[in-house]
Amino acid sequence: MFQDRIDAGLQLANNLQQFKDGNVVVLAIPRGGLPLGAIVAKTLHAPLDVALSKKIGHPYNKEYAIGAVSLNDIILSDLPRIDKTYISQETEIIRQKLRKRFDQYYRNSSPLNLMGKTVIIVDDGVATGNTIKITAQMIHKERPEKVIVAIPVAPKSAVENMKASNYIDEVICLEIPYNFHAVGQFYDEFKEVTDEVAIQLLEKTREAYNP
Repeated sequence: MFQDRIDAGLQLANNLQQFKDGNVVVLAIPRGGLPLGAIVAKTLHAPLDVALSKKIGHPYNKEYAIGAVSLNDIILSDLPRIDKTYISQETEIIRQKLRKRFDQYYRNSSPLNLMGKTVIIVDDGVATGNTIKITAQMIHKERPEKVIVAIPVAPKSAVENMKASNYIDEVICLEIPYNFHAVGQFYDEFKEVTDEVAIQLLEKTREAYNP
């Protein structure tokens, strides 16, 4: 159980000390991953960037991820009878949001070069692992040295899902509870992170630690 995202970020950073002062880039999943990513980046003396991808929710339960989308890629779970029109419409809606977010998050900068880097993907928790998997797939095209996933909490199924990816070298998860319903279940405080707060965290950390 974590008090809030700051507590989770501190605990996560403590478990990543082996990467301190290395050839590392911390990549946070916005928006909830930014508070943790900022702490991890500061602790490791590493630059911080964001991974722009977003889950596709099930047509009858938007919180249940059936896949994930980035600006250029898409990954879907092996689920039967999901209407293809729904998938294509949701993909376009999500990409419109991602384009807007790209413009917001990179108004004063450009995405970092990940070639040859150890990339640590950070989020506040994972339910299925699909968003992380497409993020890793997207990163792989930039030829990093290694991709590490670092998260506070996830169910066993999600951890195994991510470990099965050809694009993820290691998964570091602090808690793998048996009874998992949602990420917020494992936080005493789990307020939504706004774009404004996320951008402030990113820009402040960039000023201090990015090359």
